[in-house]
This record gives sequence, structure tokens and C-alpha cells, in this order.
Amino acid sequence: MDTRELTVRTGSARGIADLTAACAAFVSDIEADEGLLSIFVPHATAGLVIVEVGAGSDDDLMDALDRLLPREDRLYRHRHGSPGHGADHVVPLLAAPSLIVPVIGGRVALGTWQSICLLDPNADNAERTVRLSFLAG
Repeated sequence: MDTRELTVRTGSARGIADLTAACAAFVSDIEADEGLLSIFVPHATAGLVIVEVGAGSDDDLMDALDRLLPREDRLYRHRHGSPGHGADHVVPLLAAPSLIVPVIGGRVALGTWQSICLLDPNADNAERTVRLSFLAG
């Protein structure tokens, strides 16, 4: 199995980071043909999603997340860090820490408007780690 670790600089902004190009580069660099690409984020307050980016979808995703998980400290037992941090710890309920994407013909097999993204609602961490692993088929 081939593995690569990425460092994603998210800064102090909450939002999503597009990992699609990094995933495609990894698959290309290892000259993968057919198999499965595993993407994993080893953080308790981040997740992974496949979503359309641009055209307002990014903001819609964060707005929906904030409606589902309000950032009011009084709602959560877990309270430390920035206001609403308790909500960040519930994110894995909606956005898992891992994804599996097929690789076909040497390419990550995504739909036309799909992108692989890191969902990071936690403004307290300026940097995230993402692990890519390829299992040949």
C-alpha cells in the first residue's frame, strides 16, 4: 500500500479545503491504475466530504452545518477553545473522518462536479493532517 501525508493549512477560517488536486497528484505520482484511494483525517473536529465547490456550495455547506449544529456553548457539555467548539466535536456525526474513492484508469473516479474536501469548522487549528493511502486492485 502506498501512503502520503498532507499538511493542509486552514488558518483561522472555518470552512472547506479542496483536496481533489492533491488526491489526483498522489494517484499520478504512484502511477496507480486501478484500486481504491482512502482519505483519512486524524482529527476529532474535522471530517471529509465529497461536494461541489464554488458557485456558493461551500458557503451553503457551512450555513447548513451551523443550522444543524448551532455554535452556542450552552448546548454542549464539551466547552473549551473558541465559542461553539463543542459543535465541532459533533461534526463526525455528519462528516466522517474517512472516505474511499475508486481509481479507474489511473484517475480518481469522481463525478463531473464532485470534489474531495476537508470540512474544518474549528477555527482553533491552523493546520490539519490528511493521510492518503492507495490499495491496488
